[in-house]
Amino acid sequence: VVMDADLSKSTMTAEFAKAYPERFFNMGIAEQNLYAAACGLALSGKVVCASTFAMFAAGRAFEIIRNSIGYTHANVKVCATHAGIPVGVDGASLHTFEDIALMRTIPGMVVVNPSDGASAKVLLKQVIDMDGPAYVRLGRAAVPVFYDEAAASELELGKGSCLREGKDLTIIATGIMVNEAMIAAEELAAKGIDARVIDMHTIKPLDEEIIVKAASETGAIVTAEEHSVIGGLGSAVAEVVVKKCPVKMAMVGQQDTFGESGKPDELKAKYGMTAADIVHAALSVK
Repeated sequence: VVMDADLSKSTMTAEFAKAYPERFFNMGIAEQNLYAAACGLALSGKVVCASTFAMFAAGRAFEIIRNSIGYTHANVKVCATHAGIPVGVDGASLHTFEDIALMRTIPGMVVVNPSDGASAKVLLKQVIDMDGPAYVRLGRAAVPVFYDEAAASELELGKGSCLREGKDLTIIATGIMVNEAMIAAEELAAKGIDARVIDMHTIKPLDEEIIVKAASETGAIVTAEEHSVIGGLGSAVAEVVVKKCPVKMAMVGQQDTFGESGKPDELKAKYGMTAADIVHAALSVK
């Protein structure tokens, strides 16, 4: 079953509604009711994908997601679109830099942040097939696709994907920042620095093994996320590193500020979330 909160054209769930109208429910501009009803359907035996903008899902409906979906371990997949800075011109009120932090605090909640369309397709299928609640973070703007079909098919929830080997430091990125990390690795190579790149598409459960291996083998880690550095990927990785293999770390992401209206690429540059910023962070830990 797919549900939406009057944003089906923007979230693209309208395509599901055309194909399976008997399994689609538009709940109107009532996000808390959307997730409460989704919980009810899930507890009645349905697999539910409930979609709206990330600000309204993680923000407005957080209490319902926590108490109704999380507490009961309901089989609801919170498919949150328009997350982070790609919302662009819609401005600060819709830029969501806190959603990963909020969702990873809910016991039993799986948190997934795909890096491109190919990985999103594979990971969403795995999320639907698993039992229990999940938060799937999706953007708005078009992004490069760098997973081919074969590579995407190898992805697994809870297991980070090493896209590039390296011995001098590791860049652990998530979502749209994976592409920036790959560009940064090329720029670092030109400077004689061999950077490993890991796509951490699953923030929870976090792949601690790949993090500890990277820390021990490369001696430094840079995290890159299009999310607040408070409570997001950087915090999650640091929690592992400080306990199991302390190394120098730097965090690229939203530095405790709100966003503003503007084109996504301009905002990424203003708020320090580009390949150049990753390069600068990498040089700071070497």
